[in-house]
Amino acid sequence: MVVMETAPYKSKIGTLIQETRQARGLTQSQLAQALNTSQSAINRIEKGGQNISLEMLARISDVLSSQIISLNQPGSINFRVEGGYQLSGSIDVKTSKNAAVALLCASLLNRGTTTFKHVARIEEVNRILEVLNSIGVKSRWFNDNDLELIPPARLKLENMDIEAAKKTRSIIMFLGPLMHRYKNFRLPYAGGCTLGERTVEPHMDGLKPFGLQVDTVTGYYDAKSNTVQPEKTIVLSERGDTVTENIIMAAALNDGVTVIHNASPNYMVQDLCFFLEKLGVKIDGIGTTRLTIKGVHDINKNVEYYPSEDPIEAMSFIAAAIVTKSEITVRRAPIEFLEVELKTLETMGFEYELSKIYAANNGRTQLVDITTKVSELHAPVDKIHPLPFPGLNIDNLPFFAVIAATAKGRTLIHDWVYENRAIYLIELTKLNANVQLLDPHRLYVEGPTKWKPAEIVTPPALRPAVVLLLAMLAAPGVSSMRNVYSINRGYEDLANRLNTLGAHITVLRDIAE
Repeated sequence: MVVMETAPYKSKIGTLIQETRQARGLTQSQLAQALNTSQSAINRIEKGGQNISLEMLARISDVLSSQIISLNQPGSINFRVEGGYQLSGSIDVKTSKNAAVALLCASLLNRGTTTFKHVARIEEVNRILEVLNSIGVKSRWFNDNDLELIPPARLKLENMDIEAAKKTRSIIMFLGPLMHRYKNFRLPYAGGCTLGERTVEPHMDGLKPFGLQVDTVTGYYDAKSNTVQPEKTIVLSERGDTVTENIIMAAALNDGVTVIHNASPNYMVQDLCFFLEKLGVKIDGIGTTRLTIKGVHDINKNVEYYPSEDPIEAMSFIAAAIVTKSEITVRRAPIEFLEVELKTLETMGFEYELSKIYAANNGRTQLVDITTKVSELHAPVDKIHPLPFPGLNIDNLPFFAVIAATAKGRTLIHDWVYENRAIYLIELTKLNANVQLLDPHRLYVEGPTKWKPAEIVTPPALRPAVVLLLAMLAAPGVSSMRNVYSINRGYEDLANRLNTLGAHITVLRDIAE
């Protein structure tokens, strides 16, 4: 018999048992009776005060119908998915991941207190917060999802949490805010999803007119700033979201007029602009590819802002309804950023209803409730491919792979933006989908699919990882996803939220020292 005797292990296991018992609606007495033991023994186990054998752990798992722990990479979180169930009910879309990280970076522009309301508590936000905390910014969560940020008089850039910074590509958006406050600073190379090479050259080119010079050395960007007013219109070589955001933030503290052409008008860029307007920055052309920004010399305001809802999360729930042949209502969906996706689905036979438009908490973004209908889908006549907004969102494209797998006929998916992302979608074949990779950017998906369960190691790319989870919901039987960190980067409590719709997902937490 193997006995776990280390106190931290006992405490963590006890907490997991207690949470699972309560989720199953059992009292300590009921669990004790099922295990033929005493209530006091269960109480000691849950408080971490009693040794527990693997045999007892297995018995508890059986009674609670939940594997309490699994043997895997220490500290990782895994999903056990019992698929084949229809979903029902309503679910609210949370605020945007991509807006949140841009807004956190933009908070560095403000010497006052910044409060963001209803922020999604996701790993990507956690990494940026770890970086902000390490350089002296005080943060405080309250009311569950409200976040207060108070900057120090001077940031301690030399204390930056390098490991946290390397885990998020968003760190590149520190360049725009910091260049006005520091003559010299250093940032680690950006990380994030593994999607192939994504050049940072457009960032450097767009920030150069403000007087920023960046040299790349091993593992770092060395930045030297001698701020000046751009002499002419800044024309972006690519309509990238983070590139546009970086330049907007540089323009916000430039006491003059900056004109940007070929700017991204995407949802997270609009959110950033709405926030900066509350800080006193004047921006004309929000929602278009041409922005005129009248910056200010200094920002020192106590400000409160509500980020808008996430169109990518909304599309995730729509896809979940389609693949499980379910009728659900997706509430608080930002319709302006889903129109092309819904139109594409219409051409495939998808039926749905929209509520009347209403305003988001920021007073600017337009929201609707989308009620999905059980529909028989067919492959579209044309290929499905993304385009910059207002086209089909690049991050929503992977969901069309699992949707196409439910549709009758063959669909061509063309992911021209990323070198590697389409390759991860081949993992759908493990769940019995018919997916043929033509090259690193194109694949054929032929449906309909008779889904089968599988055990999959979660890919390091966020959206393909969620696509696989959605396919597991449709596959009768038990599937498992190992190490779901990449999903938690962009979604708050996704498994439990899907469970409120009728999914059967068990979260398995590995025990870490």
